[in-house]
Amino acid sequence: MGDMVTLTIDGVKVEVSKDATVLEAARKAGIRIPTLCFLKGVNEIGACRMCVVEVKGGKALQTACVLPVSEGMEVITNSPAVRESRKVTLELLLSDHNLECPTCIRNLNCELQKLSEELGIKSLRYPGEKSKSQYDDFSPSIVRDTSKCILCRRCVSTCHDVQSVGVISPNYRGFNTVIAPVYDMSLNDVPCTNCGQCITACPVGALKEKDDTDRVWQALADPEKFVVVQTAPAIRVSLGEEFGKKRGAIVTNKMPAALRRLGFDKVFDTDFSADLTIMEEGSEFLDRLQNGGKLPLITSCSPGWIKFCEHYYPEFLENVSTCKSPQQMFGALVKTYYAEKIGIDPAKIFSVSIMPCTAKKYECQRPEMFSSGYQDVDAVLTTREISRMLKEAGINLNTLPDEDFDEPLGISTGAGAIFGATGGVMEAALRTVYEIVTKKELKNIDFTQVRGVEGVKEATIDIDGLKVNVAVAHGLSNARAVLERVKNGEANYHFIEIMACPGGCVGGGGQPILSSDERWEIDYREERAKAIYEVDRNMPLRKSHENPAIKAVYEEFLGKPLGEKSHELLHTHYVKRELYPVMK
Repeated sequence: MGDMVTLTIDGVKVEVSKDATVLEAARKAGIRIPTLCFLKGVNEIGACRMCVVEVKGGKALQTACVLPVSEGMEVITNSPAVRESRKVTLELLLSDHNLECPTCIRNLNCELQKLSEELGIKSLRYPGEKSKSQYDDFSPSIVRDTSKCILCRRCVSTCHDVQSVGVISPNYRGFNTVIAPVYDMSLNDVPCTNCGQCITACPVGALKEKDDTDRVWQALADPEKFVVVQTAPAIRVSLGEEFGKKRGAIVTNKMPAALRRLGFDKVFDTDFSADLTIMEEGSEFLDRLQNGGKLPLITSCSPGWIKFCEHYYPEFLENVSTCKSPQQMFGALVKTYYAEKIGIDPAKIFSVSIMPCTAKKYECQRPEMFSSGYQDVDAVLTTREISRMLKEAGINLNTLPDEDFDEPLGISTGAGAIFGATGGVMEAALRTVYEIVTKKELKNIDFTQVRGVEGVKEATIDIDGLKVNVAVAHGLSNARAVLERVKNGEANYHFIEIMACPGGCVGGGGQPILSSDERWEIDYREERAKAIYEVDRNMPLRKSHENPAIKAVYEEFLGKPLGEKSHELLHTHYVKRELYPVMK
């Protein structure tokens, strides 16, 4: 018991670890202390001073999020002095804030707005000059609006510590402080990976995705356009949250119904092209393994990871799989194979993807992604954007009947579904590679060694006597750690999966945004991943090479994995990028 201490908070005795903070102790006692800058495990700096408390014997109010507990400590969280301090702090923040709340992207999902309601802010006592603001919308993925920034630094900690990218920081001092890239450059001109984790960390509307909903509405209203849509694996376990369902609720068969009612001509599933990716990437891995190719092979599904590699680790570009992501493979096929199959001019096809990822907006605009003769994917919508479109159209996901995706590009397997969770691409590849190598049926197809929320997972897989060393990393700081080990000769891997976002696509930068309180209460990424594996377990087919639609596309169009047609449409190349090219 020496590692535990007992303290009193608002008259309630609570026993916690001696390493706990007062904020954690209060939570254990059922007492909620308000926070703004705090984000558990990410940003714990006591900067906003919303969490101030009184400590008996103390000379001043103290911030609970960084205040260590001690034996016998007596804490008051709700005294007149504490309440007044919090109100003054909040009013000062509001006095320098863009208060156009009804038109803000975070209206009704804003932590500043919620605290204002909770603390009973009815008027502002401190009107005055507002600091100079910046509006940066040059990035293809992320928009910055510092008129709404509260300087909490949650985005800064996420970018620096979680992602190890560090392209945004506090610039200047005092009243002139602004969170921005170096020299107030645009995010488009710095080595931002477009991952969008800064957006999901932001408590207000200072960061948001580049909105493509107007372009999609226009396409849907154009009688000359044949508008098709693909939905990423992780969307089926996150979109329901936007309609009040529990974290990780599975809405696979509600999505086709909803999207048809929006007006899409065909509703397809990115899981189909995830299966296709496994056929190409699994074959590429075996080719490299058996013929002396560049190893380790590193997955290429995550565009945020690809851009990170191009900027920070260009020496590994030859290791990265040449396979396009499932989004881009689908885009290339829909304007070639599918257009030919149904006899439609590909120039009339407007291809939309619904992704958990803001970096996909950047990816679809890359010059390498026009292999169909057109832009393969015309517009990318995040989970949040498609939710807004459905609500604008009065479509309630919860009241819709179950419907199936359209064929043939809507047929998929459980292997395609698990792409949505960290380790899923690796597991899906191993299911297929094992059976290709051994010519035997794999009895236990669940490679649980590569599942889980650990930042880096390692395993040695025995493929009928062939020992394959694999690693899985999610979050770019973990990717950096793995790559440094490989560079230094400390690890000998054959195959590495890297996803830019913590948790993989289920934790993508375009997913529903949870408040600091919600992120404290539940590991939302773990809940969504559990649902992904449930989807997999319930699928009649669970191996990519068993997908009849994949077999058909090779027989009718592509020929074979790694063949000439596949290389033309489904593979790509990467480029070394400078860190700050405009400063040269």
